[in-house]
Amino acid sequence: MLFSRACEYGLRAMLYLAQHEGEPPVRIRKVAEDLKVPLAFLAKIVHTLSRNNLIQSQKGPGGGVSIAHSSKNITMLQIVEVIDGLDFFDACVLGIPHCDDDFPCPLHEQWGSIRGNMREMLADRTLDKITDQLKTRGWILVRD
Repeated sequence: MLFSRACEYGLRAMLYLAQHEGEPPVRIRKVAEDLKVPLAFLAKIVHTLSRNNLIQSQKGPGGGVSIAHSSKNITMLQIVEVIDGLDFFDACVLGIPHCDDDFPCPLHEQWGSIRGNMREMLADRTLDKITDQLKTRGWILVRD
């Protein structure tokens, strides 16, 4: 697993909400049921996404959650940053604390290239691009 379980669920929830962009807010319970993720865990993730202005939350009748901005303006990297942080993109793949350009571990150069490509990929992919690609390929996030 590349990202934490929380990040994985957060990415999936954001893609789910992007697929429902322009519709009324969706109850967190429905998102959790549709994505088959634990409600309490998803509620904490949604709270984090909401605090960081990626999700809007409305209470009361007709309430629920929706994405806070156009899916064209939210990158996958923004979601990863909010949930897991970006330390992954700076850390040594072997976990050596003082690995850097001056004192590299044996994998430093190759890992730097890989993580740079990953960071760029996530920064270049917006929610709308991913949801469009999923639809084009016949993928759906929710299966009955």
